[in-house]
Amino acid sequence: MDTFKIHLTKFIDISEEEYNSVLSFFQVLEVKKKQDLMLDGEVCKSMYFVLKGCLRKFFTNEKGVEQTTEFAIENWWITDTFAYERQMKSDFCIQAVERSTILMIDFQTQEDLLKKHPVMERYFRMIYQRAYAASERRIRYLYEMSREELYVHFSTQYPEFIQRIPQYLIASFLGFTPEYLSEIRAKLRS
Repeated sequence: MDTFKIHLTKFIDISEEEYNSVLSFFQVLEVKKKQDLMLDGEVCKSMYFVLKGCLRKFFTNEKGVEQTTEFAIENWWITDTFAYERQMKSDFCIQAVERSTILMIDFQTQEDLLKKHPVMERYFRMIYQRAYAASERRIRYLYEMSREELYVHFSTQYPEFIQRIPQYLIASFLGFTPEYLSEIRAKLRS
C-alpha cells in the first residue's frame, strides 16, 4: 500500500495516521487477466486505483468490435466517471489487461471518506483536473494527427504501454485495426 501513500503525497500532505484511516475506506482486490470489473449495462458503483497491473475501459460498437477508450496502469484511476457520479448504468466495460492489484472504492464510501478527510477533496479535484486535461489533449491529437503520427506520439509518450499491452488493444485504443497498426509499425521499422 506504500504505492498509494507515495502517490497521495504528490498531491496532498497526509500523516501516517490519516493515511491509515484513508486506506481503511478502500478494498484491496487481486484480479486475474481478462477479469471483468464492470460490464455494459451494470450500474457503475466503483472507482479503481491500480497498485500493480493494468486495466482498460471499453465499449462494443455497432459492428461488435471492442473499442478501448482508456487504460490505467500503476498509480492511475479508472471508472466510467459519468455513470459513477450519477450512480447509473454504464455503457462501458472495465477489464483487467494483466493480473492486477487494485484499490476499489464505491460511491457512498467515497462520500464518507470525503466527509472524514476533507483533504481528499483536494486530491480528487487535482486528479480529475489532470484526467480532464489528458482527455482534451487526446481529442485534439485525434483531430490533428495522421494515424501514423498518432501511433508515434503514443509510443513516444507511453513506451511502457507498447511493451506491456497487446498490439490489438493498442490498435483498439488508437482507433485502428490490428492489421493497420502492423502496417504502420512495419513502415516505421523500414
